[in-house]
Amino acid sequence: MKKSIRAVALALMAGTASMAVAADLPRGPAYYPPAAPVGVYNWAGFYAGANVGYEWGKISNSSVNPSGIAGGVQAGYNWQNGQFVFGGETDIQLSAADDTFAPYKFSNPWFGTLRGRLGYAMNNILVYATGGLAYGGVNGEAAGLSEDKTQLGWTLGAGMEVGFTPNWSAKVEYLYMDLGNRHYSITGVDNGLQSSILRLGVNYHF
Repeated sequence: MKKSIRAVALALMAGTASMAVAADLPRGPAYYPPAAPVGVYNWAGFYAGANVGYEWGKISNSSVNPSGIAGGVQAGYNWQNGQFVFGGETDIQLSAADDTFAPYKFSNPWFGTLRGRLGYAMNNILVYATGGLAYGGVNGEAAGLSEDKTQLGWTLGAGMEVGFTPNWSAKVEYLYMDLGNRHYSITGVDNGLQSSILRLGVNYHF
């Protein structure tokens, strides 16, 4: 009887020791399920949105420096290959940029662009360069006379866009715009607009 009791006791002690050693061992895949894959933000597809910012610039061959608030809407399409994002964007803006010097007043009541974009995505953060065609209205006034002209030129800039939901993103963007020169009768010389635009915007991705 004593031998049987000793055998049972030894068996219980061995089992307890085995359980203690097993508890100290590192847990394998059976204990830790594999981590869920990290989501990758998708920049591809059509988007549209709105922006607001500030424009400041200079009328060539004059001392007039128009500046003021500008805002409008934009739309575009992106393609994505890995971390590289490329596409096109167009926008149309209303602007309060104007200035008066001596008898002359110049303003840029509206402008628009048609640009390509090339960017690098770090998940939901996109940094990009952009450039293309610019066009807009330039109005000159002097001694009760007024001239309105539509002028063509180019634009170049850069920006950063951050996706904060799968469908919504926000951006900050800088553009340099040169609308070229045209002859104005009120000044007797060729005048053009070169300006900078710094703006904030939001986009909805469809």
